[in-house]
Formats: sequence, structure tokens, C-alpha cells
Amino acid sequence: MADTRAAGYAFSNGQLGPAMIDHMTFGVSEFERSVQFYDRALAPLGVRRLFDDSSATVKATGYGDTRPWFWIAEHDPTSGKLHIAIRANGREAVDAFHREALLAGGTDNGGPGLRPHYHPGYYGAFVLDPDGHNIEAVFHDRPAG
Repeated sequence: MADTRAAGYAFSNGQLGPAMIDHMTFGVSEFERSVQFYDRALAPLGVRRLFDDSSATVKATGYGDTRPWFWIAEHDPTSGKLHIAIRANGREAVDAFHREALLAGGTDNGGPGLRPHYHPGYYGAFVLDPDGHNIEAVFHDRPAG
């Protein structure tokens, strides 16, 4: 198997696991539109809105599972290619993410399916959010053996 450390993966007890990300924030052009998009698109992945801060000069919303680690803020939209992959707990969650993201106004950037060129069992889907950021849901199905 190819060395995947550069791609942000870590191995523990022979299992592929997530690389540690503390948090990320990026600017969006239309804050409420983006909140509606992420509320719906991230729900199938078990990621939900946990924090809203409208008291500051800049509105911000934090999403996560047990703590907010994915933030959007009312700023000039982040420019350049932004890509984030969010771990899904199964292929069904990847499929649901893709479906809900499209229904929420996202643009297809690669439908659900295996991507064996990354590694056997890599199942992902890609959508562009309302600002064109590439958001991925991925399930690492590790074949037995």
C-alpha cells in the first residue's frame, strides 16, 4: 500500500484513522444561505450546528460532533481552492450527504463511489458549497485481510 501520511492519514493498530484537526474557519459570501446549506448537508455525517455567535462584529457558526471544529464566518469568502473531507460512518451516510447537499443548493463535484486510486475501500462524494468550496464525505471501508 502507498504511504498515505502525506495525505493526512494516520495509522493506529493497523487501522486507518483520522488525522487530528483541531478546527478550521473560512469566510462565506452569504452567511444565512451557507448556514442553511451546512445544516442540511452535514447532518447525515453526524455533524451539527453547536454554536452561533452573532454578538461579535462578525457572525460565526460552529459545527461539530461533540465540539465545534468546523466554522463558517461572515467574511469575504475564502478564495482559492479549499477542500475539507469529513469522515462518514458508512457508505449510506456518504450517499445521504451527497443527496442532501445537492438538495440544499450544492453542486455535484463527484458522486458517491469507490475511489480505489486513493486506497481500496475509499468511498467518497464531493460537492461544491454555495461559495465553491469542495466539501467531501468519505468512508474508509477497510477490507478484511
